[in-house]
Amino acid sequence: MAKVRTQDLIDKFQLELVSGEEGVGRPISTSDLSRPGLEMAGYFAYYPKERVQILGKTEISFFHKLEQSERVNRMNRLCTDATPAIIVTRDMEVPDELIEASENAAVPVLKSDQKTTRLSSRLTNFLESKLAPSTAIHGVLVDIYGVGVLIIGKSGVGKSETALELVKRGHRLVSDDCVEITQEDQDTLIGSSPPLIEHLLEIRGLGIINVMTLFGAGAVRNHKRITLVINLELWDQSKQYDRLGLDEEKMKILDTELTKLTVPVRPGRNLAVIIEVAAMNFRLKRMGLNAAEQFTSKLAHAIDDGENDDI
Repeated sequence: MAKVRTQDLIDKFQLELVSGEEGVGRPISTSDLSRPGLEMAGYFAYYPKERVQILGKTEISFFHKLEQSERVNRMNRLCTDATPAIIVTRDMEVPDELIEASENAAVPVLKSDQKTTRLSSRLTNFLESKLAPSTAIHGVLVDIYGVGVLIIGKSGVGKSETALELVKRGHRLVSDDCVEITQEDQDTLIGSSPPLIEHLLEIRGLGIINVMTLFGAGAVRNHKRITLVINLELWDQSKQYDRLGLDEEKMKILDTELTKLTVPVRPGRNLAVIIEVAAMNFRLKRMGLNAAEQFTSKLAHAIDDGENDDI
């Protein structure tokens, strides 16, 4: 099912539908826009017909200098069966040749009173947001000291209970159980909650609670960039866990790699405090302060000094 259709642009940006009403349900498959200047001059070899076409003052003024037969030809070639919409900006008069061609090909022609550059920018941002790759992951997303922490692990390991303790400690819940993730840029993942379970936490033995009702609006947020993944797993005595923090594991979500930490779960461990410290330590590492590397460096110097003393 198409994520965005021409009708969505009409509703979002209050565009006036001039002609081609039959095509308002056409899907929009790309966030790229086109200003068909070369096409107005007759060069259609690389015409990106699948994009939304923007006609500004430059294109319309050039169009009016063409001969009548050229005008008809250009507009007929602009209106294809794959063109989702043609938008005329600055509240300019839509050429009759475009109206006729759009009616024949069922291509919606829309009109806006905004400047071309401004409208293009807003359209691009909207389409990139709507058409960005997305997925859903079973886990909990919490905003801890400004760090978007995605807590994952097998069912029943204690993700929701940990999130509840983090909320009590003043941090903000984004989503519980299911996190919808959108890749808005090459290395930017934005997590949010499905509308049905927004602000809700499921605690075994207690049921479903509304975090915003219990703790206030400051305890929740609608979306957050994900920068750290915490994997909770039951303690395995035979497994060797990282003691220094030098080994940095990665987890790939969509096309983005995130730092992943594995935290073993056993009775008596305060997971909320551990994850809270992990988020703070992650921030310090991004600022260039790595305690594990500093300790290793000091240890190496101490060993070297000891060997020199023996000599």
